[in-house]
Amino acid sequence: MRILLFGSTGTIGQATCKALLERGHEVVCFVRHSSQTQNQTQTRDLLAGAQVRFGDVQSIESVKNVGLQGEQFDAIVSCMASRTGTPRDAWAIDYTAHSQLLKVAQQVGIAQFVLLSAICVQKPLLAFQQAKLAFEKELIESGLTYSIVRPTAFFKSLSGQIKRLQQNKPFLLFADGQLTACKPISDHDLGMFIALCLSDPLKHNKILPIGGPSEAITPLQQGEYLFKAMGKTPKYKHVPVALLDVIIRVLQTLAWLIPPLAAKAELARIGRYYATESMLVWDAQGLRYDAQATPSFGTQTLFAHYDQLLAGQADVQLGEHSVF
Repeated sequence: MRILLFGSTGTIGQATCKALLERGHEVVCFVRHSSQTQNQTQTRDLLAGAQVRFGDVQSIESVKNVGLQGEQFDAIVSCMASRTGTPRDAWAIDYTAHSQLLKVAQQVGIAQFVLLSAICVQKPLLAFQQAKLAFEKELIESGLTYSIVRPTAFFKSLSGQIKRLQQNKPFLLFADGQLTACKPISDHDLGMFIALCLSDPLKHNKILPIGGPSEAITPLQQGEYLFKAMGKTPKYKHVPVALLDVIIRVLQTLAWLIPPLAAKAELARIGRYYATESMLVWDAQGLRYDAQATPSFGTQTLFAHYDQLLAGQADVQLGEHSVF
């Protein structure tokens, strides 16, 4: 198939691009403008095997003229997401930019759309979750063949404390470290799953929660494994959730006088959400997260990833996805 891929420069986008190419698809990556030729060269090297076109994802004209160039495509695959999750960024990218992509697809006859969303939209308390859900609804109602992929936690989101432990600092836990659990999935396995959505009819016109191959893991279990793997005596620092509530209230109050603090208040709310909500399928009837109902896919586990990081056999690009 001929695929127009968005969000290809993120770690998940890179993995998806590679998975698509390995399955024999022709991939055109639409990447945001770069003013530096060196950056564009590096991007092309990063996405070797795919065509790379630079434009403005928030402009319909740019998507049409630079991305499509009047050519035929079988599907759009989007791994694009807002970088911060703040309301302005979320509605601009998670909703509006995607909504425009959908309109372009409908206008030119692209029949299939695979969307990388997030499992946390099951309980939409934050702006970026509401923006993602708004577009999911449009996509479902569009008439296109769709697959909405809602992954659980990513390895990179759960690797930010390794440097702390290497510096003999304590492992940070919210409350007792057992408030939440997740079935983390690697970029590689998630990219493979997204690529399969194009050809597997069982994945068409469905919302697809997906986790990695391990059992559900709590933050405390993550810390226990890392201390054991590093041969260190466990040392934890417990952060009360109430502290986050205080920070949020202070920022919200100050935002009346200093408007830019409203974005920081939203970031604090995002932090609190991830500190208290599991990244698993939500059982709305039982009012609980259900690890057994959360599908598993792939072969790579978080603890094996930790081993590779500690051995210097892998690195991780934390970016905006680091928890600490």
